Parts: sequence; structure tokens; C-alpha cells
Amino acid sequence: MDAGFRANEPRPAGPVPGSGSSSSQAAGEDPDPAPPAGDDVQQDLSQLLAETESKRDEYLELARRAQADFENYRKRMAAEVQAAALRGKVEVARGVVPVLDDLERALQAADLDPEGDSEDPLAHGVLLVFRNLRETLGRSGVEVVDPKGEKFDPNFAEALSTIQVEGTEAGVVVEVMQKGYRFEGQLIRPAMVVVAA
Repeated sequence: MDAGFRANEPRPAGPVPGSGSSSSQAAGEDPDPAPPAGDDVQQDLSQLLAETESKRDEYLELARRAQADFENYRKRMAAEVQAAALRGKVEVARGVVPVLDDLERALQAADLDPEGDSEDPLAHGVLLVFRNLRETLGRSGVEVVDPKGEKFDPNFAEALSTIQVEGTEAGVVVEVMQKGYRFEGQLIRPAMVVVAA
């Protein structure tokens, strides 16, 4: 028996040095697996690219929808602000118009022509106030509705009564009891009229 060999001596785990083989080789496995073939890599890249493009298209569509929704919201809010501003102007005009009526009645009671003048300082002042107020309303877009001699239009006037008038066609406004007013096409107050029967 060889003196360098002892039967009861434990053997080290793992491959025996110098044997030239490993446990994986012993099991028949390839120690360095080969990278996937070129076609497999190309197929994987194509699949990843397709998935990425799909996600990109999905996010682009979401962004377009969000942009369209915001644009619609912006337009709706702008329209609401404009409508609110118009309502505010109409309310102011509706409050000022009766003052103009009162001034006109005061001039009529004093037997003064609204387009004329007076040497009386008080009458002259009332005339100036009346004209300035009327012109200010006109510059702001308030229009007078005075349909005398025109065909009665229920959109802009209210008929208080009808009378027979010789030589006048039925349905024509023969007298305006109170002028009407409108602002940018919206009626502030209808004219109160008498219509030929």
C-alpha cells in the first residue's frame, strides 16, 4: 500500500484538482451557455418596440383628449364670463333707463323741447343732463325702441290698447306711450304702444 494514501482520510468536496472537469460538466451541462441566436434578439427587440409604440400612442391619445377637454372648458368659461358681463351691463342699463324717462317727463311737464334750449338756468341744466345721459347710454350700446308708424312687433313692444284710426292700416303702431330699450340685441324693456285696429 502507498504510504501517501490513507484509506480513512476525508476527501475534499468539489472537483478534484487537475481532473479537468467540473460538476456541471459531469452532469452533461454546457459551462458557457451560448447567447440567444440573432433572430431571437431581433424578435424580442421588435416586440419591445411594438409595446413601447402602443403605450406611446395610448398616452398621446390621452394627452390629446385632455387638451381638447381643456380647450372646451376654456371656451365655455370665456362664454360664461362674456354672458355674465352682458347681464351686468343689461342690469345697469335697466336701472338707468327709468331715470332717463323721468327726465324726459320733467321736460315735457315744463313744456321744454328735449332737443332745444332754455334761458332758464335750471331748465338748461336739466336739458344738458338729459342729453348727456341719453348719449352715454347710446355710446354704451343702448338703443331706443320707438316703433311709431311701424308694424307692431311683439318681440319689441307691448300693445296697451287698439283704436280705430282712419287711413291707417290695422296692426300699425299709432302711439308710443313709453319708449322701449334694447342692448346688443337683448330687450331691456319693451315699448308700450297703441296699435291701430
